[in-house]
Amino acid sequence: MSERKVLNKYYPPDFDPSKIPKLKLPKDRQYVVRLMAPFNMRCKTCGEYIYKGKKFNARKETVQNEMYLGLPIFRFYIKCTRCLAEITFKTDPENTDYTMEHGATRNFQAEKLLEEEEKRVQKEREEEELNNPMKVLENRTKDSKLEMEVLENLQELKELNQRQANVDFESMLKQYKDYEEERKRRELEEDETEMKAMLEQAQSRRFLEDSDSDEEATQVPSRSGPKTKPTDILQEDTEPQSKKLKTESWERSVGKLNSKSQLAGLVTVKKQTPGSTTANGVGKQTTQQSSDAGSWSSSLPAVTQPPSAAQGSSLSLLGAYSDSEDSTSD
Repeated sequence: MSERKVLNKYYPPDFDPSKIPKLKLPKDRQYVVRLMAPFNMRCKTCGEYIYKGKKFNARKETVQNEMYLGLPIFRFYIKCTRCLAEITFKTDPENTDYTMEHGATRNFQAEKLLEEEEKRVQKEREEEELNNPMKVLENRTKDSKLEMEVLENLQELKELNQRQANVDFESMLKQYKDYEEERKRRELEEDETEMKAMLEQAQSRRFLEDSDSDEEATQVPSRSGPKTKPTDILQEDTEPQSKKLKTESWERSVGKLNSKSQLAGLVTVKKQTPGSTTANGVGKQTTQQSSDAGSWSSSLPAVTQPPSAAQGSSLSLLGAYSDSEDSTSD
């Protein structure tokens, strides 16, 4: 089975194209084509305006017995969009345009009429000059005279404009040039001032940084100057600031008990003899009690009772115990 869409078909060897029957169609047959209105027109029946570019389904036919240089002329039939009246126009290959034939009038076109008039005058002039050489000379003199008049009118118009304008273009250009130079000079001065300000600001910042670094360098040795010995750090007060504050508040409320002047009246010195056993026993007992009191005071927490207060309480107990011994011995 052969292909459906092919470019070349098979022709048998005995094929004779003259034997093919030809379809006889009338010469004035019509085709339905889609076209646009080639110009503005107005219907004669209802007065409806049909503008250029309006689309129609038109009937097309070939005009009989009319040819232009072997080119056929076609006629188109359209209907008015309002009253459906038939309008016909045909092609004009001589002027590359269309001509109105029936059913409507072509709207006024001044440009086209002017061109037609110029063509007609030019054609008449050429016909006259072809047979009359004196007419040629007259036309040339007329053309030169007309050209001179046109130049004179143009010169008068220029002078009139100069009188009314009074504009000196050279001074205007010079003024504009001076203005541009002044503007450029001002911009350069502004740039220089900005650069100077930025440099001064940067130098001032450097001076401030240098002065701050010098002050820090001088302050660091002064702080470490008093500590000349390595063992001085051991003599510093290592107690925290919070403990010092608590101790000061305790001393203000109760009083200092660890000073020698206050403890001098509480403790009495007892003279011991080598032969007295009771005194040795009492001395041993007092030393043992004092050691017990010291251990009890050291076992107390540091937050509730400061060390100085604990020492003062233990000494007060020791003084009271020695007083009771003296009374019993007496």
